[in-house]
Amino acid sequence: MIRIILCFFLACCAGRADTQADIEYARVDGRVLTLDLHRKPEAVNPPVVVYVHGGAWRAGSKSDMPLEKFLDHGFAIASVDYRLSTEAQFPAQIHDIKAAIRFLRATAGTWHIDARRIAIIGSSAGGHLAALAGVTNGHQELEGKVGAHLGQSSDVQCIVSFFGASNLQSILSQSTEFGLKMRVPALQLLLGGQPSEKPGIARLASPVAHLDKSDPPLLLLHGDADPQMPPEQSQEFAKACEAMKINVKLVSLPGSVHGGKEFYDQERIAMVADFVKDSLGLPRSVQSESSDARPRDTRDTRK
Repeated sequence: MIRIILCFFLACCAGRADTQADIEYARVDGRVLTLDLHRKPEAVNPPVVVYVHGGAWRAGSKSDMPLEKFLDHGFAIASVDYRLSTEAQFPAQIHDIKAAIRFLRATAGTWHIDARRIAIIGSSAGGHLAALAGVTNGHQELEGKVGAHLGQSSDVQCIVSFFGASNLQSILSQSTEFGLKMRVPALQLLLGGQPSEKPGIARLASPVAHLDKSDPPLLLLHGDADPQMPPEQSQEFAKACEAMKINVKLVSLPGSVHGGKEFYDQERIAMVADFVKDSLGLPRSVQSESSDARPRDTRDTRK
């Protein structure tokens, strides 16, 4: 009877995620920066997904992590907090994210993760920051000096941007009237002015301006009816990558707006997991291979 109960207990635990919350990865002027590390207890030395939350650069937190299903595909997820634009202007955000990646590499043995294989994924403003971190491997101005592991690399091997920005120099000209109401004040906080007033910093903050042939594979997902983040941002990014022969895939979701639940359903997560595994040189799982991850004609009707 005891053996049966123990087997039942272990079977129940196998499906649960183990989360180590509020791991300090750096300090800036006394400000503690933390991340949450999610994994399945049975995962052995898993590859890592660094997740960057959205919130127009001025809101949100590491607890806003919609990739729980990703854990079923054998990954650990490090959801990162970074200084918001209400606290510090760009490039503080990217300095923090790169510091978190360096920390994970330096302490991989402690957390039993595979730091040779790191992907970065972000949503909305987090998609922009994830893409920027991924295409600026070794960029001195954007590496920053945050954290205690400056000798470690902040390189990533794969990038996924869910409806993120790619060019802060063109974003306002592509925005809807509704989008402008959100984007103008958000950019004011992030850049300390509008892109036309701060062209140098706007370019520095634009992933499309940093592309080169050594960049890792990119997957871009965007709703073609997004009123907040112009779909043209991902289209422009994909075209620029294609022109440089960078491995890029753009998935446009017909009728979808900004952050609908269809972006994170089981089929979409399986598709993203396959892309990441292919990029990291990992075998696909039976679960992900059997999933039909084709984009569906879905519409988020939330106001």
